[in-house]
Amino acid sequence: MDENLASEHEAAGGRRARADRGGGAAARRAARSGGGPGVQLPFINRKINVYEVLDEEGLALIEKNADIVLEEVGIIFRDDEEALKLWKEAGADVKGERVHFPKGLCRSLLKTAPETFTQHARNPERSVQIGGKATVFAPVYGPPFVRDLDGNRRYATIEDFRNFVKLSYLAPSMHHSGGTVCEPVDIPVNKRHLDMVFSHMRYSDKPFMGSVTAPERAEDTVAMAKILFGDKFVDENTVIINLINANSPMVFDETMLGAAKVYARNNQATIITPFILAGAMSPVTVAGTLAQILAEVLAGASFTQLIRPGAPVLFGTFASSISMQSGAPTFGTPEPSLVSYGAAQLARRLKLPFRTGGSLCGSKVADAQAAYESANTLNSTLLCGANFVLHAAGWLEGGLVSGYEKFIMDADQLGMQQRFAEGVDLSENGQAMDAIREVGPGSHYLGCAHTQANFQTAFYRSTIADNNSYEQWLAEGEKRADQRANELCRRWLDSYEAPFLDPGIEEGLKDFIARKKESMPDAFT
Repeated sequence: MDENLASEHEAAGGRRARADRGGGAAARRAARSGGGPGVQLPFINRKINVYEVLDEEGLALIEKNADIVLEEVGIIFRDDEEALKLWKEAGADVKGERVHFPKGLCRSLLKTAPETFTQHARNPERSVQIGGKATVFAPVYGPPFVRDLDGNRRYATIEDFRNFVKLSYLAPSMHHSGGTVCEPVDIPVNKRHLDMVFSHMRYSDKPFMGSVTAPERAEDTVAMAKILFGDKFVDENTVIINLINANSPMVFDETMLGAAKVYARNNQATIITPFILAGAMSPVTVAGTLAQILAEVLAGASFTQLIRPGAPVLFGTFASSISMQSGAPTFGTPEPSLVSYGAAQLARRLKLPFRTGGSLCGSKVADAQAAYESANTLNSTLLCGANFVLHAAGWLEGGLVSGYEKFIMDADQLGMQQRFAEGVDLSENGQAMDAIREVGPGSHYLGCAHTQANFQTAFYRSTIADNNSYEQWLAEGEKRADQRANELCRRWLDSYEAPFLDPGIEEGLKDFIARKKESMPDAFT
């Protein structure tokens, strides 16, 4: 089914074209480049090889060490009696809240987890494959602050949240709407998940993520998905993907476990992700960190199969290094890239889809530091063979800030990565032998028939980079990349038009939200 989905999406690329809203040559250039509202691209079906840093001996060593961690050290399942009971019944050695796993138990349980699956969007043409050779880009997740288009760093609001959903909907190489694109602090803590999930459903028709901050909020997400898709469809298909973080080192808490149980029982996908700041939450070495990550993922992912065999689950990583001087997280450094490459290999050996990476940086603004660090992270993300990529656009300040300008600049880079993943075109047109024969020695290719036929699509055209002469750049206002991104972002938001949503479904969602909000007092903690 998923291979068919990949083929269908390749064929559907042209059908996904949105209306040219800007008008004129500028809008057509934006559509051709993949860097602005224009042709929406299907998820990536990679035609390039993965890059691997570990040989068989290295992989076997890390797997052996992970087994030792599981058996000797154990994993804490905190404040969840049901989880402890299930593990005991499955054959684990449960001592208090610490679970010790016999060798092979977790791997045996994971045999029921799917190697690939489809996450369905309300618009079937936006559905994505998770796993295999597919790569899906999703936006930044979790920041409480935004850096807005007026240069202010401030707490995020629901209006910011809607804006980032709209930008994700418009970005051609953003294949997913994401989840907590920023934290809307102007809505009570116990109610904001309703507005966030609704925003994804109303302002985009791409697939989205659910709430994990409490089991009851996960239940609300599933209930809203059933209003949107229908009860039977949700039970039989995956329509929500959800981030479940391990409380590293080697702890799963009741909040994450509670959400994971809700989603697994309802056949919805979970991403089991050790949240690692190496040196603080894992060893300082790559091999030590990989062993701990593998142990945590094995425990958390296999737990979903105790809840419902066959429930989709991903091998997730989020690994950063830290400054040994200040303790602050650092990004774009070599060690986290090596972790991503190694973890991807381990995930493939488990036959689980893999999540890592993004456009991560520690910079406070969309500057050169942000660009270098994000590029380093994103390159390793694609080359390791990641299937699901959170934080693909908009990440600033170590994940504390969602940046409008940074989102646009990152989205441009995602288009480049998508083009790169297509690999080398070896078709008759790609070989260009007619052009070589026509031009011959000592001439040029500018006017030949092949160039004329291919010039609009031959090279990726950035909407952010300025490649004009110095004089033209001067005449156009000496604009830096972040300034051009600012202007483009404003145009995107001005041009936004919501996708159609059945009025009856929209009313059903609004009624559900209203009833839920009325059932409880506001809480801000």
